[in-house]
Amino acid sequence: MPAKNSRKIYLTNGFYHVYNRGVEKRIIFVDEQDLNVFLGYLKDYLEPVNRKELLEKLSDKNLSWAEKEKILKKLRLNNFAGEVELLAFCLMPNHFHFLLKQNKENSMDRFCNSLFTRYATYFNKKHKRVGKLFQDVYKAVLVETEGQLLHLSRYIHRNPLGLGMEAEKWQNFYTSLPAYLGKSSIAWVKPEFIASYFSKTSINNSYLSFVTEAEDLGYLKGFIIEDLD
Repeated sequence: MPAKNSRKIYLTNGFYHVYNRGVEKRIIFVDEQDLNVFLGYLKDYLEPVNRKELLEKLSDKNLSWAEKEKILKKLRLNNFAGEVELLAFCLMPNHFHFLLKQNKENSMDRFCNSLFTRYATYFNKKHKRVGKLFQDVYKAVLVETEGQLLHLSRYIHRNPLGLGMEAEKWQNFYTSLPAYLGKSSIAWVKPEFIASYFSKTSINNSYLSFVTEAEDLGYLKGFIIEDLD
């Protein structure tokens, strides 16, 4: 069942569907800047950081104060690379979906709270608003079978199809689908586990073939955002 609050204990090595939407179903990504800022925050928290390399750069006497401040900010920021894996994601105008694997106790909760608090602060400042941005803290549903895992990844990547003419753009820029199809490599997205279930040489058994099929909602009961209604 979905988590009711952020104090729930999540399983180490467990896979979770994490999702939420704007309070009162409001838009949470108004424009491309909002989307790219959110993606940038994901990169900040999930891309591996070479602290030794950054510290060496920091000792460079020719480095400008602006460059030093940028490095210091990166060193101070929480980083969850290795502690949390993002297997799949989709951003939509008023909601989002993540497929996460927690590798270290409490890491998923700390990652989610850091990300969503930071984004809400940015959004409220930019759009001159106050109050909650998201409907709830977030929902996290444990994935218990391989079938659920595979069908959930397909559901996440097919989410933009409801956007009509914008669907292809959103799938290409605001989901992890390109990483699954070999069109891009994103250091902070980990498609390998799910992709290993599919063939790289047979079109009929490829991930692309799978994701273009209609969803089998029987696998997804209790997993989709419409369950919030």
